[in-house]
Amino acid sequence: MSWFSCIGKSHKKSKEKPEKRKEESSLSEKLKLKPLLDMKKEILKDGADHISAQTFAFRELAVATKNFRNDCLLGEGGFGRVYKGRLESTNQIVAIKQLDRNGLQGNREFLVEVLMLSLLHHPNLVNLIGYCADGDQRLLVYEYMPLGSLEDHLHDLPPDKKRLDWNARMKIAAGAAKGLEYLHDKANPPVIYRDLKCSNILLGEGYHPKLSDFGLAKLGPVGDKTHVSTRVMGTYGYCAPEYAMTGQLTLKSDVYSFGVVLLEIITGRKAIDNSKGVGEHNLVAWARPLFKDRRKFQQMADPMLQGQYPTRGLYQALAVASMCVQEQPTMRPLVADVVTALTYLAAQKYDPDSQPVQSFHLAPATPPRTRNRTAGLRKAKVED
Repeated sequence: MSWFSCIGKSHKKSKEKPEKRKEESSLSEKLKLKPLLDMKKEILKDGADHISAQTFAFRELAVATKNFRNDCLLGEGGFGRVYKGRLESTNQIVAIKQLDRNGLQGNREFLVEVLMLSLLHHPNLVNLIGYCADGDQRLLVYEYMPLGSLEDHLHDLPPDKKRLDWNARMKIAAGAAKGLEYLHDKANPPVIYRDLKCSNILLGEGYHPKLSDFGLAKLGPVGDKTHVSTRVMGTYGYCAPEYAMTGQLTLKSDVYSFGVVLLEIITGRKAIDNSKGVGEHNLVAWARPLFKDRRKFQQMADPMLQGQYPTRGLYQALAVASMCVQEQPTMRPLVADVVTALTYLAAQKYDPDSQPVQSFHLAPATPPRTRNRTAGLRKAKVED
């Protein structure tokens, strides 16, 4: 089911103001896509009155990025390149994402992103400032997140880069979970993010996390429906197994992806790492047998932490991760329960000067796959 069939057309006469209808129609015409009616009503009952994002001329954004110079380049993803820029009109520093016209994502994903981030607002979702749809140019303008992505702080770090400590990791995990909770529980109908991964969690000052990149987001099932069916999209290593096999997407698909991210935060390992030994390429497959033996939990902690973490906090965080990556979606927790557990963990500040430093090792290679295990999430305990 596509975004458009989820929203559908309204057969009732619109009561919206003419200028609002004109604004939405203008966006749809620019993108050469059919108009979307009653967006506020369908996507978020208490959302914005209209598409709040500004429109920019391509020239403005070219000036802001010094004509997209390489020294302004922040990174590159499935959508295209992201540049740091300064808006001439407001002197504001922004991040400008330019659609790669030959890339994997196109007009539909661009429109979804504009609509989602114009109508959904939360402290843990990145703020969309505006967009450009001049001719065949497609650009998105976001608030600038000075600390980059979570991936930048976990993987392939240069020797001089500061490693994330335990407190920062739990703060990031709890904040990302709150952003996901907003999409699942506050949006109506719920929104399935579908592309949760470390590179899509951006960090502001003080390691404040925000979810970004909503081009693959889908409206979730409503009423008696249990799932939405769609082509499989996302990133290998983060996709829930049932979604990858059947294309059936649920809120629990996002919970699985979050569990993979939480494992990355705890272990410092990548979701997929072909440089590892046999049996350790896939993070979840490597971790599952270790979840069974709490004597091995400390071997799962990121060596970069150098033992500076609370033993109890580590065990509880691993308990949350293990339940999120259960193979059966019905065995995974609701994201609200994940938020409860991680908010508690984030509030338990670890002080290496007053608390013991743990011994740390590298974990062993992966034994054969083992059966699933269930546990109560609110207490975040793992069976011995």
